Amino acid sequence: MTIAIILLFLVILVAYIFEYINGFHDSANAIATVISTKALNPRYAIIYAATLNFAGAFFGTHVAQTIGKELISGEYITQLVILSALSGAVIWNLLTWLLGLPSSSSHALIGGLLGAALTRAFINLEHFHEIIISIPSWRIEHPAIQIINLHNLLNKVLIPMVMSPILGFVVGFLVILILIRIFYKVRPEVLNKTFRKLQIFSSGFLAFSHGSNDAQKTMGIITLSLLTYGVIHETTFEIPVWVICSCAMMLALGTMTGGWKIIRTMSSKVIKMKPIHGFSVEFASASIILCSSHFGFPVSTTHVISSAIVGVGSYIKTNSVKWSVVKSIVLSWIFTIPTCMIISALIYVILYKTPLELA
Repeated sequence: MTIAIILLFLVILVAYIFEYINGFHDSANAIATVISTKALNPRYAIIYAATLNFAGAFFGTHVAQTIGKELISGEYITQLVILSALSGAVIWNLLTWLLGLPSSSSHALIGGLLGAALTRAFINLEHFHEIIISIPSWRIEHPAIQIINLHNLLNKVLIPMVMSPILGFVVGFLVILILIRIFYKVRPEVLNKTFRKLQIFSSGFLAFSHGSNDAQKTMGIITLSLLTYGVIHETTFEIPVWVICSCAMMLALGTMTGGWKIIRTMSSKVIKMKPIHGFSVEFASASIILCSSHFGFPVSTTHVISSAIVGVGSYIKTNSVKWSVVKSIVLSWIFTIPTCMIISALIYVILYKTPLELA
């Protein structure tokens, strides 16, 4: 068996590890609110979310197309670049999981891909020392920068990254505002009972939308690896059925494992919610995520649901939100892409000129 095929299997294995970690890292996204309001037992909530995560993975491949072929020029993609990107994202996900921070797996993967690909471009340019000296005068036309499709990076990653939490806050605020205006005469015990039942559907909707966006990112990476190896030759970047099924399964298995540290952060440390608040968060978040999946935007489900929780909490009353926790979440958002770029770049440098790069 050649080094090339070993490396292909290694990339796919690490991709599955990333998807599995993504599942237990982001399991809080779909189930935190339904657990917080006691609409579902935590064990049943995790199984329920895992099942709908699996189903959501079959909702199109637009996000996979964005990750796999629309961000980085294909000539700068090697198996080692992909392996370094995945490894950096896995390290970041594990670190934030240990700290109990609900950071973005999506942006960790994108940051890793950018960092590893740019590092390869820099290393392969002639007169590398001259590049370092000329850093202060870098412009957008620099040959190492041109490997990135800046138009797609801006419109499909950076703008959605900024807009998704804003939309989460606004839509969450509006949904709870409308519901309170409609049901303000209903007795609290009747209202809680009604929305506790409705939350079963809204949490399922959120789990489905989470699968529709997050599972596709690993699908795109694995398909990119298959293209790099030469197994797939289609110019349409069609995702193989076995890749879709396997990624869906790994995400579901990861979700069933459960990220209890993050569940505690999301379900109790940000705000205390009643069923109507949980329904508002889930409905608002799921709507935004599913629309993003349709348009191929690899948004962070963590960003959206965290912001929706803050939006709903702000309607209840400003001091009901624990802003110190929100601040730590926001900081993890800001540092995810640049940190993963650095980690993946370092991994690539360490492995450069080994048999892995020459494969």
